[in-house]
Amino acid sequence: MPFFFWDPTMIIVLPALALAIYAQFKVRSAYNKYSEVESSSYRTGAEIARAILDSNGLYDVRVEETPGTLTDHYDPRDKTVRLSSGNYYGRSLAAAAIAAHECGHALQDAQDYSFLRFRHSLFPVANIGSMAAFPLFLAGFFFGPKLMLLGILLFTAALLFQVVTLPVEFNASSRAMSQMVSLGILRNVEERGARKVLNAAALTYVAGALMSALELVRLLLIFNSQEE
Repeated sequence: MPFFFWDPTMIIVLPALALAIYAQFKVRSAYNKYSEVESSSYRTGAEIARAILDSNGLYDVRVEETPGTLTDHYDPRDKTVRLSSGNYYGRSLAAAAIAAHECGHALQDAQDYSFLRFRHSLFPVANIGSMAAFPLFLAGFFFGPKLMLLGILLFTAALLFQVVTLPVEFNASSRAMSQMVSLGILRNVEERGARKVLNAAALTYVAGALMSALELVRLLLIFNSQEE
C-alpha cells in the first residue's frame, strides 16, 4: 500500500506546479516593475478607490489600509476595500490597478453579480474541504475507502470554489480597466502596464485551479487503484 504523498502519480501535478511557480514570478515581476512607474493621475491607491466607489454611488463602502504586501482584498461582510500599505499610499500604476480591481469586487457585490454570489455560497463547504480533504483521504488507507471518497468529494467542492473564482476575478479586472479609463485615471499609454499587473495576478488563480484539477485526477487514480 503506497503512501499517497509519494505516489508515482505525483508526476501528474508537476506541469501545474511549474505554472504556479511561473505565475508567482510573473505577478511579483509585474508588480515590482509597475510599482516604480508613477501614475499620471498622481493619486494614491486609496484616492483612486474612493473615486471609483463614489462615482458608482458606493459611499458606504470604506477604504482601509491593511498590513502586508499584496494583501489587498474586498471584504463583502463589512463592505470594505482593504489595500496593502504600498498600494494604499502608493501613486504607481500597480497601486492604481490593484485598487481599481478590488473596487471591481465591490461593484460586483453591489450589483449582485451571480458568480460572486455563487462563490459566497460555496465558501463554507469549500473551506472545510480545503482543510479536511487530505486528512480524510489519508485516513481512508487505514479505515476504509468510504473516507477516501469523502475526502475526494470535499476536495471537489474546494476545486469548484476555485473554478468559480476565475470569472469573478476576470470580471473584476475588466470592471477595473473600464472604471480607470472612464474616470480618466489612466492615459492610453498607461493602460498596457495596468493590464499587465492585472493579467499577472489573474494567472495565479488559473494556475491554482489547474493544480487542484490535476490533484483531483491524481486522487481519483489512487482511489481506483485501491478499489482493484
